[in-house]
Amino acid sequence: MFDKIIGNDEIKNQLNDALKNGRISHAYIISGPDGAGKNLFAEDFAYGLVGKREGYTPDIVRLVHEKPRTITVSDIRSQVTGDAQIRPYDAEWKVYIIDDAQKMNEAAQNALLKTLEEPPQYVVILLLTTNPNVFLPTITSRCVSLSLRPVPDDDITKFLIDNYAIDPNKASVCASFSQGNVGKAVLLASSEDFAQIKSSACTLAKNARNMDASEFAQAIRQINDYHMDLSDYLDILTVWFRDVLRFKATQDANDLIFKDETMDVKKEAEKSSYAGIEEIISSIQRAGERLRANVNYDLTMELLLETIKENQK
Repeated sequence: MFDKIIGNDEIKNQLNDALKNGRISHAYIISGPDGAGKNLFAEDFAYGLVGKREGYTPDIVRLVHEKPRTITVSDIRSQVTGDAQIRPYDAEWKVYIIDDAQKMNEAAQNALLKTLEEPPQYVVILLLTTNPNVFLPTITSRCVSLSLRPVPDDDITKFLIDNYAIDPNKASVCASFSQGNVGKAVLLASSEDFAQIKSSACTLAKNARNMDASEFAQAIRQINDYHMDLSDYLDILTVWFRDVLRFKATQDANDLIFKDETMDVKKEAEKSSYAGIEEIISSIQRAGERLRANVNYDLTMELLLETIKENQK
């Protein structure tokens, strides 16, 4: 199992051992950012439990919810707690996969808790989440927690070359931009607009000090034209400033991700302090967290630009 997933070998081994030895828990939390492989792990584990490799089976149930930002108590009661009383159709186990489980409101979590407290012997619940900290302690204490770690750049590079026939140099750059997220690396490598996205990030990083808040916000929002998530684009900005920090420390261009931007990276390194660059990187990461938490976009961009200007001399 899990042979199509790269990285996170400890979790692969743990789940494979559980399948082999029959030591199955009734609930698991699989956490990690979007694109990290949560669904791949959940599906492989679910098919391993029901004894199938792929295809439809009624013994694997994926929760769906009508409200895009909320999983309600009604969703949980109708699709999990009520359905869990029905025995598996033709397998030993019945598996429930709840993606975006951080969207469960408190009432939904309390409804799920009733099943977690006294689960039918054949039920396994997989909670997939980008933020395990939102769960009630009573939920967390009844689950095995599996946190997906970033995949090394070299492994992602090889994966892109072997599976997507990506040019080695482009594969290496995409791996670096992905910050250990295989899904994000595939998205970048498969994008016909990769060069424009990269160029846009460079231009924004270099010119932010001369922009006002509305210009800055609009420039970042335009990334939607390339069908890229805003927080992913912010990660590319982070890589540019990390290059600046790396060059300031080493004066060596060989390790830069933006090798074709060496002169501009060098100029930025000369102008800014170590502490200033580190604060910019931290502010970009905070902006991404705020966006994921649905904080007002314009306010988030205004705060980010203010920090960049304060630390770009």
